[in-house]
Amino acid sequence: MINNDTHTSLSEVTDLSSLFKSLGSSSSKMMDEESTKRFCQRNEDRKRRAHEAGSKVQVNRDEREITVLPRRKTDELDTARMSDSSSCCESCIRLKDRCPRPRGLLSLIVTKVCLFALLFGVVWSVTGSECLPGGNLFGIVVLFICSVLGGKLVGMIQLPTLPPFPPLLGMLLAGLLLRNVPYVTDAVFIHTHWSSALRNIALSIILTRAGLGLDPSALSRLKAVCLRLAIGPCVMEACVVALVSHFLLGLPWVWGFILGFVLAAVSPAVVVPSMLLLQREGLGVEKGIPTLLMAAGSFDDILAITGFSTCLGIAFSTGSTWMNILKGLLEVVGGVIAGLILGLFLCCFPSKDQEDLVVRRTLMLLGLSIFSVFFSHVIGFAGAGGLCTLVLAFLAALGWKTDKAPVAAMVGTSWDMFQPLLFGLIGAEITISTLSPSTVGLGLACISIGLVVRLLVTFLLVHYGGFNLKEKLFISVAWLPKATVQAAIGSKALDLAREEGDETLIKFGLEVLTLAVLAILTTAPIGALGIGLAGPRLLARQVKADDTEGGAMTPSSYGIGQEKDCVTLESKL
Repeated sequence: MINNDTHTSLSEVTDLSSLFKSLGSSSSKMMDEESTKRFCQRNEDRKRRAHEAGSKVQVNRDEREITVLPRRKTDELDTARMSDSSSCCESCIRLKDRCPRPRGLLSLIVTKVCLFALLFGVVWSVTGSECLPGGNLFGIVVLFICSVLGGKLVGMIQLPTLPPFPPLLGMLLAGLLLRNVPYVTDAVFIHTHWSSALRNIALSIILTRAGLGLDPSALSRLKAVCLRLAIGPCVMEACVVALVSHFLLGLPWVWGFILGFVLAAVSPAVVVPSMLLLQREGLGVEKGIPTLLMAAGSFDDILAITGFSTCLGIAFSTGSTWMNILKGLLEVVGGVIAGLILGLFLCCFPSKDQEDLVVRRTLMLLGLSIFSVFFSHVIGFAGAGGLCTLVLAFLAALGWKTDKAPVAAMVGTSWDMFQPLLFGLIGAEITISTLSPSTVGLGLACISIGLVVRLLVTFLLVHYGGFNLKEKLFISVAWLPKATVQAAIGSKALDLAREEGDETLIKFGLEVLTLAVLAILTTAPIGALGIGLAGPRLLARQVKADDTEGGAMTPSSYGIGQEKDCVTLESKL
């Protein structure tokens, strides 16, 4: 049994092994088939992938070819455009070279218009309604531009063998027209306070310029003649005008002296530039005539302003007459002392080691001068401000010595800016419709009588000054023009009368202002033309070393040269 069982087990094992073999052979066959399929599938996948990759590469190549071709076309277009633009630029350059640029009068007009528009835009953006028609700033700007244009037009009037007319006449007429043209009067409005302030600034600048132009050596040599020339004609003309106006115009005695001192002042705006030009040309320099007239003119103005302020105080005050006269003397003394202190201060400050010395000295000088004039009005001593300005400018020039020339040049530039405003404002105070023919006629008679008396007194007072007959005649003629002081103080009485509200005082103030304007219109051109014509013919030219080294001149050549110099100087004046 055991053997049978063993045999049975062996047979079972054999069957199992054959079964496993058959299973293994079948499984191997199945594995071989699967591996073959996988291999084939892998090959097919590789071929497909290779094919796809090849197609992609071809597609990319095609795309590259397609994308490259437009770029080449774009480059060609850019090149064409650049060539076209370069040709356009060349044609523009050629056209620019062929077309003339604006020059001369057209360019000047366009530039002036642009500057005016820019100025108006900036000021309007800051001030608003003040810069619009009817505002103060608009009126000041329009008045300034019209005054400058009027001065230029009058200065262009050139008569044969005569010097041009002074530009201040055109400035005065421009203000007069703006005041009396309908509809323009309402647009160009300037408040009386603004007008008075601008006139005082202009007066302080011209007095500062006169103080800087004084020559101390010639002044010390001619001090007696200077005092006679400054005091005598001014006082005599004021008294004669007061007497004549009292009987012809019916003015009270106090208002007659107010008018007299307004008309008695000589004009630095006409005398000072003319004397500086004569001094530059060497005419009358040996005897110090230009310096004498500038110094005496300054003191003449101070005396007239002081007398005017004293009479004005008497007319509008309720105190005693002697106290008002004493107040006028205190104004003179106080103005001199204040000028001495401020002048010594300017000699030390600013010091020479500071930067922009000329600019700082000019600002300090003009600032102190303007402050002196305004502060004197604040404290009630109006006549002291002008005298203080003159003294401090004179002392500052003594301390600066030769360094005063650039400061004087900058002060002259500031005067060129304020001169149109001064004469334009005084012309704008006159309304032609309110003038009566009798006032104009009798006023011209008063002015003429006063000028005749002034001419005779001036000729007599310089009789013992060491001058010959021609020089005496020239000094008398040069002592006629009136403009600056009349424009500065001519309307003060009217302003005070308007504050009082008295119709009678307003009438007197209008008559004083009207005669002041008439005096400017008549005496300023006569005086300017008289100085321009008489200076080269009546004054001796200073002989320089360069002229003497050139050898002696024949009488005929000397006469021809002197005649040419006279014509040249007249044209400059």
